[in-house]
Amino acid sequence: MSDTPVRPGRPSVRKLPQLPSAVRGLAPASALRLSRPSDTWFKPALSVVVASAVPHLTLLAVDRLDLIVYTMAGSLCALYGHGLPYARRARAVAGVVLGMAAGLAVSLVTASLTGSTAVLIAVGALLAAVQKVLCDATRIGPPGHVIFTFVSSAALFAPQRLGQIPGHLALTLGAGAFAWLVALAPALVRREGPERRAVARALEAAAVCAAARDPRDRSAANPGPRNRDAADPGPRHHNAADPGPRHRNAAAAAVHAAWQCLLASGRPTPVRRSLERLVVHAEEAFVAPGPATGAAHPERLRAWAAMTRGRGPVPTPPPAPGTADELYGIDAERAVLRAREGRRAARRALLRRLGPGSPLLPVAVRTLIGCALAGYLCAALGFGRPYWAIVTAASLYQANITLSWNRTLQRTLGNLLGVLVFAAVLPVSRISPLALVCCCLFFGFAAEALITRNYWLGSVAVTPMALLVLEFGGAHPAGELIGDRVLDTVLGAATGFLAATLVTNRRATGRVEQALDATDRARAAAERTVADPAAAPTERDRTRRALTASLVELREAGDTAAGEWWQRALPEQRLLAAERAGHRTLAATAPRRGPAAHAPSIGAE
Repeated sequence: MSDTPVRPGRPSVRKLPQLPSAVRGLAPASALRLSRPSDTWFKPALSVVVASAVPHLTLLAVDRLDLIVYTMAGSLCALYGHGLPYARRARAVAGVVLGMAAGLAVSLVTASLTGSTAVLIAVGALLAAVQKVLCDATRIGPPGHVIFTFVSSAALFAPQRLGQIPGHLALTLGAGAFAWLVALAPALVRREGPERRAVARALEAAAVCAAARDPRDRSAANPGPRNRDAADPGPRHHNAADPGPRHRNAAAAAVHAAWQCLLASGRPTPVRRSLERLVVHAEEAFVAPGPATGAAHPERLRAWAAMTRGRGPVPTPPPAPGTADELYGIDAERAVLRAREGRRAARRALLRRLGPGSPLLPVAVRTLIGCALAGYLCAALGFGRPYWAIVTAASLYQANITLSWNRTLQRTLGNLLGVLVFAAVLPVSRISPLALVCCCLFFGFAAEALITRNYWLGSVAVTPMALLVLEFGGAHPAGELIGDRVLDTVLGAATGFLAATLVTNRRATGRVEQALDATDRARAAAERTVADPAAAPTERDRTRRALTASLVELREAGDTAAGEWWQRALPEQRLLAAERAGHRTLAATAPRRGPAAHAPSIGAE
């Protein structure tokens, strides 16, 4: 059910006249390869089961399983926000619940006012496009817009009367409120759990980066294949003093994510103070030139990562040079973000991502056209459930066309295998209503347990669950359900990907150029503070973090544009030079971070 974010690879050729080489870069084997499961796969899996079980069993007790589609809309909100600290998760999941209810309300009102299939498909396609843009702009994370589209599209084609809508929305909001409690319940046991995991990932990425500079630790510097769509663009060979762009970029992204998580986590606690010190050490290992020694040694970083990820106390590392200054800067930055002006700046940034010049606009147009084409084609051929085709098309659209192609393969294979699983389990689900409820809960857990390994594997569990939901309203002929699902999947995937190829995204290269300019400005600011002996240590730390953030954004923009077709050639040489210069500037900040600050040690809880 969730969309696990995957870093796109780079096609070997990107210019329009050389399309055959780009097509050869779309390797099915790479798209279908299994990866290691996420380290937190069980959190959304358990959350959605708990959030769904209580409403399901309650409706079973009152013999109203026909209403389960409305409670499920709220229960599925428990899938969101598991990577966020609890202070931000509370706001994010509340927003998800309200957004789910708003989309459902539009669908229910439309379904009650008209029975025109053409109007219903148009509204479904428009909702899918809006939901895609909002989820991408707010960066809510997996499972993204697909759950919203699944709920709103299904509701469009369900019989509805205006007088029923308030009660149905109340069921959704009630189940959503319970899902909100489920999503926040782990805070009672482990208040800093998300921050600990983010810092552990930063330490592990820094250890890999540090190990790449150590010829005695080559195995750790090459951790094996990841779930990627193409070969890594970085060089295959590098000397011991250069960890290579792949490791540097991964470490920069992990350290930046850790700082962002800590900044959003609320007031400092002793545990968070220790976590901040650990990120300082991870940053030292990432930016420092030369062989890794002392606290920046890979083995030390890995040991800290294991302790941080575990349930014991957070390790309290020795203070690195500039630690007190950096923690003071983090406190000041946190205060700015929480102030009124900081909140206004965040709202302005969100509006820019939604504005007329947004790079998300081409993806929204793709979603709108692809979902509409899929729905109308399905209706024209006489299939009874065009919303399946709409959801299939909507699920394909990723950051670029290369990832959309991979998702097309994954979705099609997963759905086709999923209908076979449905055919096998259908007799069991019809034993009793309780058996049907248990089957749905099982597949909900299985989907989240499998989807982080690859989207197609999770779809094998999502498909039978979606088909079993129809059984709550009454039994349907198995052959009809299977046939419609197969045809809707094929039509939705074909028309969805066709729309992705026809709607160009020439803004992707423009986003790279904007990211390059931002990186150049951030690097110049960092170099000025490094060269200025009178610059405050907190200012040096702030400019360094700003440079790290700009490099992360630059790599994301480059990866997105690299997977797009029909666009201007990328400024490859400038992008590579900007990354190298940025990493050199980061390395130059390491010995100039100020005198060693021996702040009072704060023990871990």
